[in-house]
Amino acid sequence: MRISDITSLAWDQIKRRKVVTSLCMTGISIGCASLIVAMSIGESAQQFSLDQMNRNFKMNEITVKPNAGIAIKSSAKSEKGNFDRGRLTEQKVEIIKKLQHVTAVAPFMEVQNLEMITIDNKSTYVEVIGTDLRSLTGFDKTFLKGGPSDAVGTVVLNSGATLGLMDAETVKIMMERLQGDPFNDSLIRQFNIMERAPANLFQQQVQYQYYDMGSNKSITSSSLRVAGILKQPRGVRAEEAAYDKKAYVSIETAQLLSEQLRLRGDSSELKGYDSLLVRVDNQDYVKQVEAQIQKLILTTETNLFHQVEVNEKFNMIKKMALGIGLFILVIASISIIVAMTMSTHQRRRQIGIMKVLGSNLWQIRNLFIAEAALLGLLGGVIGVLISYLSLSGVNELLTTPSVIPLGASMTGMTIVLSSKSIPLGIAFAVMTGVLSGIYPAISASNTNALVAIKKD
Repeated sequence: MRISDITSLAWDQIKRRKVVTSLCMTGISIGCASLIVAMSIGESAQQFSLDQMNRNFKMNEITVKPNAGIAIKSSAKSEKGNFDRGRLTEQKVEIIKKLQHVTAVAPFMEVQNLEMITIDNKSTYVEVIGTDLRSLTGFDKTFLKGGPSDAVGTVVLNSGATLGLMDAETVKIMMERLQGDPFNDSLIRQFNIMERAPANLFQQQVQYQYYDMGSNKSITSSSLRVAGILKQPRGVRAEEAAYDKKAYVSIETAQLLSEQLRLRGDSSELKGYDSLLVRVDNQDYVKQVEAQIQKLILTTETNLFHQVEVNEKFNMIKKMALGIGLFILVIASISIIVAMTMSTHQRRRQIGIMKVLGSNLWQIRNLFIAEAALLGLLGGVIGVLISYLSLSGVNELLTTPSVIPLGASMTGMTIVLSSKSIPLGIAFAVMTGVLSGIYPAISASNTNALVAIKKD
């Protein structure tokens, strides 16, 4: 008996027993659909989390810092030499720029958190950072107004640094009112609005002030011109941007501020950078570039461990989802075993005639296994359709905030039908059908032909 003949007979039996076929395929299709849906949700959520993490932590970036762990011994001359070996110098920066897969490099010199004062005496506290202003655009920073300037005495502000500037008197009055009535919603809303109110600082003059605890005096820098304003980063809300206030200045301007505000006692401390940000064209090459940088006697940090943690968590979730889907398929396999065992007893006369006509044990067994495999295949195909419709419904719910309030962090999440889960779900469905058909097939092949024909 050819495979086509066995398949044809099995298909005829499936069409003839519509009720039993429907019950068996329902169990398999539900199990297959649950398996595909669970894996698709897991993979989509994992990819969304990785995208969000890459946006926030930048997986393809390496933070480089001086190596402060070098032993310093012997004479003063060798001591200085050892210390210079661990410094993050301009020469090392140039070497890093020429490394393969490196697309952008930004050196940083930390100045201080300083009070920024405008010409109309409005102020806010910002983090002042010295860097190569031309490198900002290489790290996804876009200018809203102006651009980078090489001139000493210029500053580039991020969007947060232009928000919430208030004069000292206004701040004092608001603080007194809030302390007197801390649960007044109207006052809280008014203060929040003032904290997010933008100021037009482009091409304006600003000064930076530092309070010296030693002398109990405030030291004010010379005036700096705002040469550029950066756009608010994509995906960052105005409430979050209002608390991220940064002012970028050139390295020369950072050294000038440090001297004017007496932030670094010894001018020799200004040699070298405090840190370096390196961007790699693909995160797959981060470890390779990191190893090359470490050879320059520098310490490095990456955010790849976040990705490892997320992958571990979602792998566990996907295993749980796989277990649930397999459990449902096991329940479905029981229904197939029962249904096909009953079919064996109902078809004893047919089995007896097949044996009398010369069919051997394997041909009869193959007939029942083929029938079970077809049930599994049909159930798997229907399961794919069910999973597609289910995920379409879930995506509709995700795009309706009034139904499922996910919050801003989950905005834009879409669950995609996983291409890997479809063949896996169908394969498990077919395998469930085949394994469920083994016992009925053996039972059918052991039927006594003469006894079956006499009884029927």
